[in-house]
Amino acid sequence: MTQKLNRHGIPVRTAHNAALAALAADLPSPILADVTGTRRHIALRWVAYARRDWAEYLAARAGEQGQGVRK
Repeated sequence: MTQKLNRHGIPVRTAHNAALAALAADLPSPILADVTGTRRHIALRWVAYARRDWAEYLAARAGEQGQGVRK
């Protein structure tokens, strides 16, 4: 499929990498690994590449757990 798309001028690798970078900017690495089916160390590299700080997310989750809210 990749070869056919490339022959028609659709750059699959570029689109794939852009999609992974976008997901890595929005998801923690363990979730990214589960969603994409990649190994966790590879997902960790993508998240590091996207340079997302998860302190705000972790603080929000800690606040939810303190209030007894489950997600």
